[in-house]
Amino acid sequence: MATNSLGRPFWTFWTAAALANVGDGIRLAAFPLLAVALSSDPRAVAAVAAAQFLPWLVTGLYAGVLADRRGARTLLAATDVARALVLLALAVAVAAGWATIALVVAAAFLLGAAETVRDTAAQTAIPRLVPDAQLERANGRLVAGEIVGNEFVGPPLGAVLFAAGAALPFVVNGASLALAVMLVLSLPLSLARQTPLEPRTPAGVLDGLRWLVRQPVLRTLAFTVAAIAAADSAWFAIFVLYAQEHLGLHALGFGLLLATGAAGGLAGSFAADRLVAAFRHRHVLTWSMACTAGFPVLLVVAPTVVAAVVVVTATSAAFAVLNVAALSIRQRLVPDGLVGRVVAASRTLTYGCSALGALVGGLLAAAAGTEAPFLFSGVIAISATLAWAIASRPFAPGAPA
Repeated sequence: MATNSLGRPFWTFWTAAALANVGDGIRLAAFPLLAVALSSDPRAVAAVAAAQFLPWLVTGLYAGVLADRRGARTLLAATDVARALVLLALAVAVAAGWATIALVVAAAFLLGAAETVRDTAAQTAIPRLVPDAQLERANGRLVAGEIVGNEFVGPPLGAVLFAAGAALPFVVNGASLALAVMLVLSLPLSLARQTPLEPRTPAGVLDGLRWLVRQPVLRTLAFTVAAIAAADSAWFAIFVLYAQEHLGLHALGFGLLLATGAAGGLAGSFAADRLVAAFRHRHVLTWSMACTAGFPVLLVVAPTVVAAVVVVTATSAAFAVLNVAALSIRQRLVPDGLVGRVVAASRTLTYGCSALGALVGGLLAAAAGTEAPFLFSGVIAISATLAWAIASRPFAPGAPA
């Protein structure tokens, strides 16, 4: 394999992931549109949104066990088949006029539960598809595909399809997953085999979490990334209100503003491997944490559209770099046979803190104004960045950080 080539198996895997991500983006637009069509109750609409993220808190740790005990190829294919069947059933219900909010919530939860398994299994597959030196580049390309599918292509496609027919987004999403399954089944057989556990490797649901807690650097990384995610959710949860009140932006302008953020994330995902090669993980993680949670404070002192463009672009780019660097360092340092559970434990913590951060942002905005969540993000930026900088200092000169 050439030094700079990720190889055909990786790009096959990437294409399957991209198809799944486009489907995720389609649902990102279609689910709230379907919820609003079925009910005008804000609680019902919020329940559909929550059902898509709740599975990480319910099934996230068990998804890690599956990823460590079963071959990645098997899990990827099985979860995509399961999701396609759920989508087909939902599409039939919508087309026949049988859909209810309860049915949509159940479908959203089942799709989210399968996604926890798929996403975790995917992370265990990367080290088998590319050489160790290419992990950052491979993860960066995967994050780029996720951004394109989830933010650029999927949502507008989902909205257009829903306008043409309420069942169409779910049919197309199911078809994209069917194509992804065919690509996954063409991957090397090594991805279909279970990772042989070392004799002393624990196999329980909570063992990945226990292992993570005993590792000072990775433990601090998990908690600081989760804190940064909470800070990011806090201000982003009320960003649409801030944009209306302080920037005078309505639907179209806000959509264009978010698109610039997606472009920043795409740029960050492509730059991550070069940044790590030039400055090493420890420094890249430190600065990406500081930028992700620190830049939003700019909107407190400069409430302008230009400043908003800078903030969403910089934070999205920094968050993409943070994700790539954090994931790559876990893949290197976690023992084989525990990668799935440690990744799942870290993601469960991150998603839980993201949900909590969104709640805190809403409460702060209600109590102290829409600028308060941006200040909260700045406080988290200082605290989390200092915690990581101190905890990561003991890394040996030869370690990847």
